Amino acid sequence: MDIKKILSYVDHTLLAQGATWDEIKAILDDGIKYSCASCCIPASFVKQAKEYADGKVAICTVIGFPNGYSTTATKCFETADAVKNGADEIDMVINIGWLKDKKYDLLLNEIKEIKAACGGKILKVIIETCLLTDEEKVKMCEIVSESGADFIKTSTGFSTAGASLHDVEIFANNVADHLKIKAAGGISSLQDAENFIKLGATRLGTSRIVKIVKALEKGEEHDKQDTSY
Repeated sequence: MDIKKILSYVDHTLLAQGATWDEIKAILDDGIKYSCASCCIPASFVKQAKEYADGKVAICTVIGFPNGYSTTATKCFETADAVKNGADEIDMVINIGWLKDKKYDLLLNEIKEIKAACGGKILKVIIETCLLTDEEKVKMCEIVSESGADFIKTSTGFSTAGASLHDVEIFANNVADHLKIKAAGGISSLQDAENFIKLGATRLGTSRIVKIVKALEKGEEHDKQDTSY
């Protein structure tokens, strides 16, 4: 698969607790240079990032991150604030305890309320697949499909594991036709990225793919090797 096509699926991500503005700016520069789908950054940087990027790349941020157990009102406030500051896309974390307790109506209502707070911006719903049974993953496919959200997303990258091909296959087999899929966490090679895309993912949450492409470019400069993929 063409590298540029893979990059067009990437939400180039930096969500480390100690992230600095210089590091965020580097993510934005790379996201612009490589025509990534978005740059996913902490909410406290959204306004500055929006001004810096000046429309050259979409700005994504995270809500209720990474544990998901904030109140619905808190998540809605975070969402509205992020959108006010210029966020183009919102990635929220579900309340996993509610799912374990089978409080499906609460989960659905929360996602709907957060989607309303998005004011028309893209909403991705992180279900943290590594903490769920396959039955729970299927149930969340049903709930997110009904919610009005735009994407279902595998992982925060902050729990026990990231995306797996098995999880994305479950998504592809159980979501409604209108719901898109984002794989995130642990995508460490171009082959990984291609495999997820072939299964149906149209977004990839990762910082590694851009790093790999930059390393390939350096190899071209120094060794003049063929780096086609």
